[in-house]
Amino acid sequence: MSAKFISFKAPMPGIIASILVSVGDQVKKGDSLLAIEVMKMESVIVADRGGIVETIFVNQGDVVEDKQVLIRLKLEEEGNHTIEDTIADEKKGERKDLAELKERKYFTRDEARPKAVAKRRSKGFRTARENIADLCEGADFREYGSLIIAAQRRRRKEDDLIANTPADGIITGVGGVNAKLFGEEASQCMILAYDYTVLAGTQGMFGHKKTDRVLHVAKESEIPVILFAEGGGGRPGDTDFQGVGGLDVMTFALFAGLNGVVPRVAIVAGYCFAGNAALAGCADVIIATENSSLGMGGPAMIEGGGLGVFHPKEVGPSEVQYNNGVIDVLVKSEAEAVAAAKKYLSYFQGEVKEWEADDQEKLRGAIPENRKRIYEVHSLINILADKDSILELRPNFAPGMITAFIRIEGKPLGLIANNPKHLGGAIDSLTADKASRFMQLCNVFGIPILSLCDTPGFMVGPDAEKGGTVRHASRMFTIGAKLEVPIFTIVLRKAYGLGSMAMAGGSMHAPFFCISWPTGEFGGMGLEGAVRLGYRKELEAVEDPVKREALYEKMVAKAYRHGRAINTAAYLEIDEVIDPAESRIWILKGLASNRKKNRTGGRGFVDTW
Repeated sequence: MSAKFISFKAPMPGIIASILVSVGDQVKKGDSLLAIEVMKMESVIVADRGGIVETIFVNQGDVVEDKQVLIRLKLEEEGNHTIEDTIADEKKGERKDLAELKERKYFTRDEARPKAVAKRRSKGFRTARENIADLCEGADFREYGSLIIAAQRRRRKEDDLIANTPADGIITGVGGVNAKLFGEEASQCMILAYDYTVLAGTQGMFGHKKTDRVLHVAKESEIPVILFAEGGGGRPGDTDFQGVGGLDVMTFALFAGLNGVVPRVAIVAGYCFAGNAALAGCADVIIATENSSLGMGGPAMIEGGGLGVFHPKEVGPSEVQYNNGVIDVLVKSEAEAVAAAKKYLSYFQGEVKEWEADDQEKLRGAIPENRKRIYEVHSLINILADKDSILELRPNFAPGMITAFIRIEGKPLGLIANNPKHLGGAIDSLTADKASRFMQLCNVFGIPILSLCDTPGFMVGPDAEKGGTVRHASRMFTIGAKLEVPIFTIVLRKAYGLGSMAMAGGSMHAPFFCISWPTGEFGGMGLEGAVRLGYRKELEAVEDPVKREALYEKMVAKAYRHGRAINTAAYLEIDEVIDPAESRIWILKGLASNRKKNRTGGRGFVDTW
């Protein structure tokens, strides 16, 4: 057996701050030997191989020079095997600080609180972390602020808070959503999830601080925000702050300030009241489960205001909020809500490469030859759009107007369409609001708009005016005039009066193209009404009611021939009349011809209503 030695020298002049080994100690590669202090900072000399401490040439407090020998190790060999090899094979012990971090991190996981998780699942819900995992589909989720706890140290022990109030009831971080479709960079989102297993998902002071931080990051990074909003609003039990009502928190202003900057989705399951509901209401869309209740005040606040005693399920249940337009997409479960959120967000993330379309020749028979016969416009849209690419928003609210995101050959578009099954497709105040807000949403995020027009115009009459139609209907003109994205208008059948002009962005010459199917018919007002109004004297002059009706029908037929699509195109009031089967081709050419800068945000804002 032969012996070899290795010496370790000072990397710089300094003072020996501490000696961490003794003569005879066995050390391994990576062990600290001693520390040198320079300018109040310590540099540690680390063994680059294993051995036994043979000589230590300095003492603590000694001043040493650069390259001065400090310590020598003896390396022993037995055959081809050295002491260094033996020690390297041994399991390296874990650092104390890393072990402490791992222990603390453990309490942020679901398995650390089995009773709370079991209670959650017994009610048919998933945990917040399960929803995030589903949303990210295996993509990396980098959590911000996992180590904070509820601001209640004055009333509870820290160990209790660590075990029972992880993350202060709101999980936040950056993760990839639809990463498999659009790649790592395009899929990044800021995710915020209130955790109902922690103090009923209420909003704590540290939770607000964390929320404010990540919303600032989302704004600076210009990444979408997805919010799981379930929870009971502000938390009255926090003690570790000085203040009165906490009305100076910036969370609501920051989240609202992201309007028009990045897409924002709120997902609601179960009870969502007060502050949590206010955040959900600021989002671009709300996706909710059937068992959700959504309200600006929960039962405790209602009772405290002397307004009665109610069960949470009676306050803003999903069927109410879906019919009145508060909820955009209603689903059965949290799993379906997450799937809907992914689909919604995908339209803002870009094109998809794989798509499938129906036989477009079916569109030739989509409109009945009888011009008075009702048809199902949803079936027509299903043929026109890529298969499984449609996501309709607010279908139960103002059903006379359809608003949806679709794809044509994988390319996203926003769709507005009149529904002739409701008021004949007439536009009342609610349908005007619905279409206007959707146009805003498409505009701010650079989504081109496809308009399918079949309307007798704006709804008129004393009852219509009680709903403020004059102002609400005019929103379509004002917003249409400010669009920075292209609008493509296809007239399916009726295009009468101001309502049809609103469906084209304000004028039949406002869109990138305004075309019609052969079934299209045009006029300053409904043809029947125009005849009765314009030829009243002639009709009243005919005393025989049978002959009067025959004259009326003759005049209507003449008006129809004059207002049919082919004749209207001959006067260049519209751009072209096409075979319905060519509709997708026209849309694709319109998309290809758009040279406007495709921004992701910054074109104004989106009304909450």
